[in-house]
Amino acid sequence: MSLYIGLMSGTSMDGVDAALARIDAQGIATLGAAFLAFPPPLRSELMALQAAGANEIEREALAANGLARVYADCVALLLRQTGHDRAQIRAVAVHGQTIRHRPELGFTRQTNNPALLAELCGIDVIADFRSRDVAAGGQGAPLVPAFHHALFAQAGQTRIVANIGGIANISILAEAGVRGFDTGPGNALLDGWIQRHLGHEYDQDGAWGASGQLVPALLEHLLREPYFALPAPKSTGRDLFHMAWLEQHLAACPAAASASAADIQHTLAALTARTLAQAIRTDAQGASASAVYVCGGGAYNALLMQLLATELGPQTSVQSTAALGVAPNQVEALAFAWLGQRFSTRLAGNLPAVTGASGERILGALYPA
Repeated sequence: MSLYIGLMSGTSMDGVDAALARIDAQGIATLGAAFLAFPPPLRSELMALQAAGANEIEREALAANGLARVYADCVALLLRQTGHDRAQIRAVAVHGQTIRHRPELGFTRQTNNPALLAELCGIDVIADFRSRDVAAGGQGAPLVPAFHHALFAQAGQTRIVANIGGIANISILAEAGVRGFDTGPGNALLDGWIQRHLGHEYDQDGAWGASGQLVPALLEHLLREPYFALPAPKSTGRDLFHMAWLEQHLAACPAAASASAADIQHTLAALTARTLAQAIRTDAQGASASAVYVCGGGAYNALLMQLLATELGPQTSVQSTAALGVAPNQVEALAFAWLGQRFSTRLAGNLPAVTGASGERILGALYPA
């Protein structure tokens, strides 16, 4: 069997993306996709678990059970939509929900209950993709550059894939090799700010941010964050870029006091665009790349796409991965389907040049049906 289901719930924590893929010697083909939003209580608890709190062990275990049930429902939905039977699926490959990412301390934690998911689906489950890379001295992230190379690389071209989820990362697909790293915040701060002020889960089309104005002094203040100047390999998450981080910077920047909430939103979009562009121009040697392809939720934010294009200049086209035949919201789920296939065929899933691990490793752990 060469059919795999990938499940991804990222740092935006809006829900679960699922993709059904056929992966064989002929390549990677998407056969279907599905999405299920998190129930509000589960989303709130997963958000709360991003920070230390009381009774964490029990709360995380219960959240993991709830998460596994949403995963199972999403698998069932995908199978119904595509007309496939669970017996046709080699494995479900699932990322889990990151609640801590501290590779500098030797751990990363993606909460999940893959044993329960295997029981509910009746399909082999492959999970826990990051921890082996961390054990080998790597960052455990990003893992998608290897998949981006398998799916999007073109001989004789340098292509850059920018994945803008809650956190943003880039993959540099060049003849000389594949590189990549987390550039900083993607949608996480944008989502948190609009939730606080308008009660919306995200800024649809970037319309609210577009109604505001850039606050240059605030942008420069945010750009002082030491993470941006660190050399690769590097990775980050909500452990660093959270609302308390933003509040500290707003309090320390006098210009923020007179800015409107929409101005702050615009400036946060500019922060994502600027840090991506700086990484592409410098670390990624972006002058040699004529095209940047964006995936993740950020690809649907018109303001963010416009700001990124402006930062990179007219010599670089900025478009979504739809131009390469893959919808932006399907790429990461497909990546985990691919990682599941790599595990099943005992092939390495990491790129040491990206994560900093001491060597290639087979990633994942199997929970048989």
